[in-house]
Amino acid sequence: MSSSAKRLLAALAAGFVFGLGLVVSDMVNPARVIGFLDVAGKWDATLLMVMIGALAVSIPGFRWILKRPHPLFGDGFSLPTKTDLDPRLIGGAALFGVGWGLAGLCPGPAVTALVTLAVPFFAFFVAMLAGAFAYDRLANRKA
Repeated sequence: MSSSAKRLLAALAAGFVFGLGLVVSDMVNPARVIGFLDVAGKWDATLLMVMIGALAVSIPGFRWILKRPHPLFGDGFSLPTKTDLDPRLIGGAALFGVGWGLAGLCPGPAVTALVTLAVPFFAFFVAMLAGAFAYDRLANRKA
């Protein structure tokens, strides 16, 4: 099996496990996410438990994996090098948070929820793609 086929299968397996985790934890349910964000009302702590579980696995996992000379299916690790907070990062994070709070979805759960064939998930997905396309066109236009 070629190296690129191994990478593709590893990415597919990782995506499947991620999607399965989203379904099992009910994070594809916008009401669950909105309930977590409703700290002044009927707060739902489920997402907090999901986050704690994810951190409990990922923090030691990152420390262990990064001791390796390179990833299993790659030549090197792709780690962020930028450490400063600029207006684009803060604005993007704020926009993501507002969208997440309004819709109860972010890209991972939105893609995963497409298997339900429910129209609202498809509408969100199309709007998400349109926003990404619009940003790409605006950010890459010639001055």
